[in-house]
Amino acid sequence: MSGLDAFVGEREIASPTDMENLGRAFGRDLRAGDLIVLTGPLGAGKTTLTRGIAESLDVRGRVQSPTFVIARTHPSLVDGPPLVHVDAYRLGTDGELDDLDIDFAGSVVIAEWAAPFADAVADVWWEVEIDRGWSGTGVDNACGTAGPHMAAMEDAAPRLVRITRHG
Repeated sequence: MSGLDAFVGEREIASPTDMENLGRAFGRDLRAGDLIVLTGPLGAGKTTLTRGIAESLDVRGRVQSPTFVIARTHPSLVDGPPLVHVDAYRLGTDGELDDLDIDFAGSVVIAEWAAPFADAVADVWWEVEIDRGWSGTGVDNACGTAGPHMAAMEDAAPRLVRITRHG
């Protein structure tokens, strides 16, 4: 297990390209047995980050949100570990995560929405929290602003990424 200890802390990510680049940097340091838990609202950049990780790991298949399939495995093209991309949003317990029969020791696992279950499947794991629209763009859905122009502003807003080591 390697991990993301060098990345622990906060950083501002200005664009989707920068989010993918951060994922590529993560991917260079990941090994079989690493569990990365992604948290953040819809559209924050969790799948974009995972695309960068997948590229760095050189795995097969297009990375897309696993929301409807719950877990998707991307085998390595270069004799490395597979990438397992999980969406734990609809899971109710850590037992349901275990029921997916994921080879946590032999894979790099990126699990969205899995923070409540991570301690049950890994002694050490990293949480990547992504906040969107935090930087004063004027987007404030709580005050009733909405619509395509506001959504575009929020999509273009920088993200605050917080990386924490657990265990």
